[in-house]
Amino acid sequence: MTQPIAPASLKLTGSVSTDTARLGTRDNLDAAGEKFEAIFTKMMLSSMRKAKLADSLFESQALDQFRDMQDQKLAENMAAHTPIGIGKAMTEFLAKAGSVPDAASAATKGDTP
Repeated sequence: MTQPIAPASLKLTGSVSTDTARLGTRDNLDAAGEKFEAIFTKMMLSSMRKAKLADSLFESQALDQFRDMQDQKLAENMAAHTPIGIGKAMTEFLAKAGSVPDAASAATKGDTP
């Protein structure tokens, strides 16, 4: 049996598409900035937790793991609702460095040949 040959415009490498036009949008850049801010805030919270002045009476690995999960969720909420601005600064810097279109204009640009 012969396998059908894909047209040159639909070439795939494995299971990953080579079409990356949708990735360079302002919406994706903003989402990346928010995630970056959440990671930065989580690292800051972790550093503050490590700088404790005394050990508590009820310290355990389970409590540490719960605090890590709580800090992760807190960092995500802080980045989404009350950002400190590092994600926005990174987003603005990257937007100036390269021309990043909005999602709507990228979608219309992809439709034209």
